[in-house]
Amino acid sequence: MLRYLAFFSLIGAATSLLFGLIGSEQSVRVTGKLQCNGAPASHVRVKLYEKETTLDTLLSEGTTDADGTFTLQGAKTEVTTIDPKVNVYHKCNYNGICYRKFSLTVPDNFITDGATPNKTFDIGVINLANRFSGDSTDCLN
Repeated sequence: MLRYLAFFSLIGAATSLLFGLIGSEQSVRVTGKLQCNGAPASHVRVKLYEKETTLDTLLSEGTTDADGTFTLQGAKTEVTTIDPKVNVYHKCNYNGICYRKFSLTVPDNFITDGATPNKTFDIGVINLANRFSGDSTDCLN
């Protein structure tokens, strides 16, 4: 089983390297404000990923400010259009040893050709006390 995982990881890495040499650089910027029960959710971990077939590629990461706001941006070279998503890891109304996690996909019309994004996907104000489709628990963020 480990051999298969190593093989497919190697194939994925080689494909990413090859496509990185012949693709075009694309970038994305995401901003938003997170709250917990109406109060700013400060120090919440947020990560911007490029969705991949095997393992997602981290483009940027950070935490929310004291007022719950964040901005992330990243770039990647791909042959096809990048497929970015934002993962949010939080403890709002959750006392487990891990974190609650949800993801938001960035629409294609917010992806920019080139290294610097000229558009920003604003996710708006999100109350982390809500339940989201695809919610999960993550201990390794």
